[in-house]
Amino acid sequence: MIKSIIRKEIQVLLKEKGTFFWLFLLPIFFIIIFASIFGNASDTITISFYDQDHSDMSAMFVKQIKHIPGFEVKQDKTITMKEQIEEIKNGKSTSLLVIPKGYEEKIKAGEQANIQLYRDATADTAVAPIKAVLENIATTFRETKLTQALQTLGQNEAQAKTTLTPPVQVKEIKENAAKLNMITQVVPGYTVMFVFFIMITMVRNFIKDKESGMLSRLRSTPMKSFHYLIGMWVPNILVVVTQSAVLLLFGKIVYDLKIGNVLSIIFIVVSLAICATGLGLLLSVFVHSENQGVAFVQIITMGGAVVGGLWFPYDFLPAFAQVIGKFTPQFWAQQGLQDVMIRGANLGDVWVTVIILLAFGVAGLLIASVRFNKFFTSSIS
Repeated sequence: MIKSIIRKEIQVLLKEKGTFFWLFLLPIFFIIIFASIFGNASDTITISFYDQDHSDMSAMFVKQIKHIPGFEVKQDKTITMKEQIEEIKNGKSTSLLVIPKGYEEKIKAGEQANIQLYRDATADTAVAPIKAVLENIATTFRETKLTQALQTLGQNEAQAKTTLTPPVQVKEIKENAAKLNMITQVVPGYTVMFVFFIMITMVRNFIKDKESGMLSRLRSTPMKSFHYLIGMWVPNILVVVTQSAVLLLFGKIVYDLKIGNVLSIIFIVVSLAICATGLGLLLSVFVHSENQGVAFVQIITMGGAVVGGLWFPYDFLPAFAQVIGKFTPQFWAQQGLQDVMIRGANLGDVWVTVIILLAFGVAGLLIASVRFNKFFTSSIS
């Protein structure tokens, strides 16, 4: 009996063109769009400047910025400084660094020389790295001046350097096995997100069996509700596993996604498939129409994508969203995949993720089994 239902369900899935669109073509389209937009984003920050002094000292200042990794400087000589400041006021630009006339003269005289940073008051995030660089350069100048003063007081260069050495230094140690970039966010993120769209197909097939009289005819057989649920469950698990494999392989081939430990990925993908389809069973026996089911799927899929960190890195989310996200399967699936791809985790490191995803799926199956009799008796004869 279970084999017959599985065979029937596979045939239905293969004939349903919408299944391939929602589960394969649409996620690939999303991955291409977002990976193209964010995956090729430059890590270099451009600092626009205007040199009014045109001196050796101003050129040296600009050269210092050029030597800082991740930054480049640009001077637009086609428009005046006033016009560039006007662009900032109109929101067409975020900042402009101005080296005023008399800069070199003040430096040589030992006076304080002002560097002007015109900025968009609403662009704090974009301007913050530029401010940090300028403050770092100012600190370097101050330390040079202090060194010269200490040497004047009788200290040699080594002693002056020792005097200016801070008592505490923070050393950054990076532990990720692979580079974190938008590809390692987008590909697993949209794979996990679109996995849950299998629930639309499951709801549609359950409602179709109910309205076509299929369930009424099955009531006259010795079939148990558990058999029917298993028969409807297994084909969809296979579809989701195939879907995930295709999307991750697409990311690997097209965007050079670092997969990491393949066995760990397989366990996460299979447990994710059981999770999504188990919840699909649960939803299918509770909804009263296909439209109602699609609405709930949208809420589960989109809501889980936001708080689960599928669209944006989880650390970027507000604190309350992070708390909610930990109760969603999307969060655990995304974290598990990224642990393997970015941090080099193996199966022993992601067992919690696998168990939680399986728990969601098994819970969905058990609740659906309890609810199924009511769904069964409401079928149209």
